[in-house]
Amino acid sequence: MNKESKDFFYKLLKTPSPTGYEAPVQKVVKKRMEKYADTIETDLHGNLIVGINTKAERRVMLAGHCDQIGFMVKHIDKNGYVYMDRLGGIDNAVLWGTTIVINGKKGPVRGVFGKKAIHLTPADERSRPKADLNAMWVDIGAKDKKDAEKLITVGDSATFDLTVQELSNDLVCSPGIDDKAGLFVVMEALRLCARKKLSVALYSVSTVQEEVGLRGAKTAAYGIDPDIGIAVDVTHATDDPANSGQKTSPCELGKGPGIYQGPNINPIMYKMLVDAAKKHRTPYQPLTSGRLMGNDANAMQVNRAGVAAASIALPNRNMHTQAEIISLKDLENSAKLLANFIQTVTPRTNLRPR
Repeated sequence: MNKESKDFFYKLLKTPSPTGYEAPVQKVVKKRMEKYADTIETDLHGNLIVGINTKAERRVMLAGHCDQIGFMVKHIDKNGYVYMDRLGGIDNAVLWGTTIVINGKKGPVRGVFGKKAIHLTPADERSRPKADLNAMWVDIGAKDKKDAEKLITVGDSATFDLTVQELSNDLVCSPGIDDKAGLFVVMEALRLCARKKLSVALYSVSTVQEEVGLRGAKTAAYGIDPDIGIAVDVTHATDDPANSGQKTSPCELGKGPGIYQGPNINPIMYKMLVDAAKKHRTPYQPLTSGRLMGNDANAMQVNRAGVAAASIALPNRNMHTQAEIISLKDLENSAKLLANFIQTVTPRTNLRPR
């Protein structure tokens, strides 16, 4: 991955975008993509829509959601301790002792989820801890409520501490890889296509509020009205002890993007993506889902009179924790796969299942 692209990905990871509070990361995307875009706009929902070759009749929409799981301040008690509501699918079991950053009115405020020390915990609670977010408090070091309210207020958003750790073998660990990785891929694919002669209009969309119901993709797809819609999102890697022995499609870090097939996927699209991967010798992994996807492909497929949908999957370990892990090689290969695929689509490409 070239340095400029890598720096952009890291900037995405380090910029807070809890679901419903995505504006800061959209500014990062807009600044990066302005020089490649023919059109760039933010819709009323907050989706950032980047387009090239927009006068073409056939439209392709790539969706990578920019929102990440996070928190929202719901209560500050008299002693200055902060209680949080969830934004998206937070795993309570990983929160104790975790550092978070609250986006306060005067800037970032660091805090930590407190926990009763093991010395004070009854034996029955040690083996079966009660991970109830309503009972968990965040300590920001405030003396009391008045002191806390100088820095934060009810309604402020928060995320895990947004740091990036480089691991061995081109792997990266960070919160928010779900789905800053997919967001990066759809924008990188557009960058690769920007100087190519396309037969279709291409819209790469940084969608909002995926974590609370695929909401951004629904409104963006309605506005764009694409013929083709491809969601790029993370999926569960199968190459760690958490997934060993499971009878499912292998999905390993560093072995390329996954290409899904199943009822949410247009079969012609699946074949075209696989053919593009084979032609350009891009590594890929065939994946299956017998149910509707839990990502933006679900929303795009049933837009208006229907969309030829597909889903590109990025293998991810430790999903929805503060230590998600992904391969930079998979990101790069995913963007190349999409760029190569898009160049094969013409106004005459028949995408109707047959």
